[in-house]
Amino acid sequence: MPILRGCLAHFTAWLLGRACCHLYSHSVTQDRYGTDVLSQDPHERTRVRTQDIPAEPGLVVEDVQSGWVGAVVRVEKSGGQQVVVLEDRKGRTRTFPLGAGFWVDGKPVRLVPHRPAAAPQGRARTASGSLAVADARARVARGSRIWVEGRHDAELVEKVWGDDLRIEGVVVELLDGVDNLEERLTEFGPEPGRRVGVLVDHLVSGSKESRVASEVVRRFGADNVLVVGHPYVDVWQAVKPARVGLQAWPHVPRGTDIKVGTLTALGWPASNQADIARGWKRILGTVRDYRDLEPSLLGRVEELVDFVTAP
Repeated sequence: MPILRGCLAHFTAWLLGRACCHLYSHSVTQDRYGTDVLSQDPHERTRVRTQDIPAEPGLVVEDVQSGWVGAVVRVEKSGGQQVVVLEDRKGRTRTFPLGAGFWVDGKPVRLVPHRPAAAPQGRARTASGSLAVADARARVARGSRIWVEGRHDAELVEKVWGDDLRIEGVVVELLDGVDNLEERLTEFGPEPGRRVGVLVDHLVSGSKESRVASEVVRRFGADNVLVVGHPYVDVWQAVKPARVGLQAWPHVPRGTDIKVGTLTALGWPASNQADIARGWKRILGTVRDYRDLEPSLLGRVEELVDFVTAP
């Protein structure tokens, strides 16, 4: 009997050991409570990363904390740190620390200093995209001329094509409205060697401008006079709207002055001629080169330059 009880004790101990091993193995291979829920971020894949964007003049951003929306004017140092100056649609400016805390198109960004692109290898180019001529003097004015309807047209042409026109000796003159075109051409007397290229606003089929253009070309000859134009009511709309933070230029109802209506829609002052002049200066100031203009204007100006400089 003592032997039997000893064997039974050994067998019971062996059986309990197997059971413990089985339970330990099961607890290791199949954790009934799962992994730590805090060990992984469930939003890791969907979180929007903050991107670095150069604070390039004209870039429209929103300060997240204050809600201020404005275009970058410049980056400067103030109080030992770099700041960005933003200008809103009403011409007001505010200064913010350069760095994170901004939105562009609804996405978080970190503004970093804008560094102008390195000078391209080889010859430089003018604002119109032409190859620049180093140390070239302005040519004596040709007999041929380019006429534009108003001062704003002339200033835009000068900003983008000024270097090219000086090299070619082409003078741009104000026409002060297409209604004066026939009278001015009669005074000028276009002929071979004294051609006139005319840039007209809103030159579309069936318009008054198109009728005037057809008449003067018929009278003075297509070899002496070329009239081209863009489809916009005003040359302001030939600037890409993105330059002032818009997706499209506002629709101005018939009977409302196009400049006043545009400035009003932008939220800029528009009560007098001084406001209009300042508004145009702000728009013109956003134009860097030909890439900021609509192709419908670019092609027409290039056509005029070729016409008045042809042998």
